[in-house]
Amino acid sequence: MQELKIGDPAPPFTLLDQEGQEVRLADFDGRKLLLYFYPAADTPG
Repeated sequence: MQELKIGDPAPPFTLLDQEGQEVRLADFDGRKLLLYFYPAADTPG
């Protein structure tokens, strides 16, 4: 896995949305997009 630094562009990726549909970063080309990661949301603590 590549470690990103502040200001690095996001690498291409595909994720599933809340309805199980694939969403690609490329789907948002030319638009502003905010990504928020909350790793503690999927942990037992």
